[in-house]
Amino acid sequence: MLRPKLKTVEKYIPPYPLNHFPNNVACDLAKEIVYLLATRMTPSLEGSDWEQIFSRIIQGRWKPSNVGLDDIVLEQTAWSAKTVKAISPSKAKKVRLISGRNSPSFSFGQDAVFSQNPNMIGAMVLSIWNERVAAIRSKYHHLRTTVLIKSEDLLELALFEHDTVLYNQDSFTWKWNKNHNIEGFNEDGEHKFTWQPHGAQFTIIEHVPDDRLAIIIKQPEQLSPKVVLEGLGFTQNWVRILGMRSELL
Repeated sequence: MLRPKLKTVEKYIPPYPLNHFPNNVACDLAKEIVYLLATRMTPSLEGSDWEQIFSRIIQGRWKPSNVGLDDIVLEQTAWSAKTVKAISPSKAKKVRLISGRNSPSFSFGQDAVFSQNPNMIGAMVLSIWNERVAAIRSKYHHLRTTVLIKSEDLLELALFEHDTVLYNQDSFTWKWNKNHNIEGFNEDGEHKFTWQPHGAQFTIIEHVPDDRLAIIIKQPEQLSPKVVLEGLGFTQNWVRILGMRSELL
């Protein structure tokens, strides 16, 4: 159906349609990874790295968030940035996203979780998530999660995003598993959430869309410290010694 035109509603159009990244993203992402591989001793890319990289390639603003839901902002759209490892990122079908620590003990004063109905504990865990998402959504018109699936050597990557949503607590059932964690299942019986009592870690399982962006990067030569320092023109004049501390005997 066509959307009706309303005089009283001001619609905000996001920078680009969901999961349809601008044309520059693939090449700019490759440039960032090549630079990282050429200048680091080991191929590592952690959460804060990805937050900054994604903010640069979409020309957004990086603002690390305590909640972790609005780490990147562009106009009235905010993103949470996640990374996960996979043997073959381009073939990944599902990913597990660590999505915060949701503690029924802190939020509801519920300490004896193992003796309680798992559906009650699961509802508490989801309500904590929903409260956080609602608070961030009140500040922005659009809230998304961007996910980078990475190989061990960072030479194969897959990128997708999805809307960061609230969940209807009545649409999920929860069960204890053999590891003494609670798993949440949707109405089709599909595993969607995992919550760990020890540490209160909350994990959401997401499907990787067929239209994800996938790239393979050529391995760059690693720059030696000597080459980098010579390229920068480093000399001893860059160093100003303020003093030296002697060890007390």
